[in-house]
Amino acid sequence: MKQGFYRMFIELTNNRATSGFLRKFSTSRLSKVLIKPYINAFKLNMEESKNTSFPTLHALFTRELKNNARPIYAGENELACPVDGVLESHGKIEEDIQFVVKGKTYSIIEMLGSKEMADKYNEGYYMVLYLSPSHYHRIHSPIAGEVISQFELGAKSYPVNKAGLTYGKDPLSKNYRVVSEVKSSENGKHVAMIKVGAMFVNTIVVTAKEKRLKKGTEVGYFSFGSTVVLLFEADSFTANNELKSGQPIKVGENLGKLH
Repeated sequence: MKQGFYRMFIELTNNRATSGFLRKFSTSRLSKVLIKPYINAFKLNMEESKNTSFPTLHALFTRELKNNARPIYAGENELACPVDGVLESHGKIEEDIQFVVKGKTYSIIEMLGSKEMADKYNEGYYMVLYLSPSHYHRIHSPIAGEVISQFELGAKSYPVNKAGLTYGKDPLSKNYRVVSEVKSSENGKHVAMIKVGAMFVNTIVVTAKEKRLKKGTEVGYFSFGSTVVLLFEADSFTANNELKSGQPIKVGENLGKLH
């Protein structure tokens, strides 16, 4: 019953008109009055922000940080965390190319839109990284390598917070998303980075135009809280054994070993 009401509410509110209105408002000068209340409500650390004054709420959402605010601690053959957020879930990809988050089974074929592409991640590893509205919204490359494909899938976006993952309609594989597949220059394997749109302000902007990426390079940003899913080929990645689901994470932290 709870799941049914939740989905009904989301379907009624999450549509093109609502998203368009919220996007227009957040990018308008009118939204500036909400900047200070937003900073206070979410306890944002503005000392690490490159700018301290913002013309719109959207400018605050997508703020850049000072150059030394997120050092890359991950070394050679190590995975650098691509976002600030929470490690929602991580583990082995099952034999039928799927994994389970909050009791929901996600098909990687559906998530990537292609069985051919999904097959290479069979029995590999996955990580789900959740960004709340309080987090820094820019996305960085977790590895050094070359972008071999990049494309968009999906349309609507259900919430990707805990309630959304529990009651929503498979948000990680049905939401609007931008898929980037990168061939690592460190181990020669492929890593898929799936940037999943969030409810309402359903925007993912790609900022990296070059195909060659350095570890830690900014590659894009979300306009609101959202999720990044990382997929690794079998026997190509071992997660840091100190990682626990639900722990906070930051850009540049070492999440595991590439091999």
